[in-house]
Amino acid sequence: MFKLKEKPSGDPAVPERARYTKYYEHDGQLRAYANRSMLMAGLFGVIALGSLGFAIYVRLQPATVIRVSADGEATVVGGRPTGSAPAMTRAGLLSFLAAPTGEAAPADIEGRAVVRKFLESYMRYTPTSVDKNLADALNMMTTNLRMYSLNLLRDQDLIGKINEEQITSSFKIRSIEPLPGQPWTYQAFGVKEVHRVRNKSEFIDRIVGKYQVRLIQDRRTERVPSGLLVAEYREEQMVGEKDIGLLQESTLLGNR
Repeated sequence: MFKLKEKPSGDPAVPERARYTKYYEHDGQLRAYANRSMLMAGLFGVIALGSLGFAIYVRLQPATVIRVSADGEATVVGGRPTGSAPAMTRAGLLSFLAAPTGEAAPADIEGRAVVRKFLESYMRYTPTSVDKNLADALNMMTTNLRMYSLNLLRDQDLIGKINEEQITSSFKIRSIEPLPGQPWTYQAFGVKEVHRVRNKSEFIDRIVGKYQVRLIQDRRTERVPSGLLVAEYREEQMVGEKDIGLLQESTLLGNR
């Protein structure tokens, strides 16, 4: 029996120990990769923390609001540039935005005057003045309320009834007070006295009412110098002690 001689693997010209990498060289490569990964992880962590801090800082800053006028002039309304004065509060910002550019916001006395003029124009009329008084009242309303009121007057044929029955309405305002917590909303108490002729007999009705008028702010114009328009109107007939207290003066409707 002949035994074959085992041939050595690899190139016989290269020594055997040179064909293998030493174990500590493998360990060094692994350590280098680990160090590089830790360095990259730390760098990305610092970037993430910096981004989070910047986002929190931006979120805490007041919003910058820039208002552009009709002439194209830009004005910083909200926000606070570095080294500037404190930013405008929310209430002041809303008030500033509500007022037209270069115009002062209307005062409370102007709101009361608008409510008084509207109620007197809408409630006082005679067969000869009803067209003018209702037109004045309608011109003080917003477009939506004006269209609604015109349709209501047309459906009820109010002007025709006033002319047919010779209705005369007198109105006296007792008080006008703003409603708390509702901007440009006023509540008025008044007495309305209606004279009508029916079948050659005169009838007189005295109505004590509570009137709630909500105004909306618009641009000041020649037709609307105060910049306030009537956006909502409600009427409610009063009874009880309030009725007696308002009617106890017989001359209440005399001063018109």
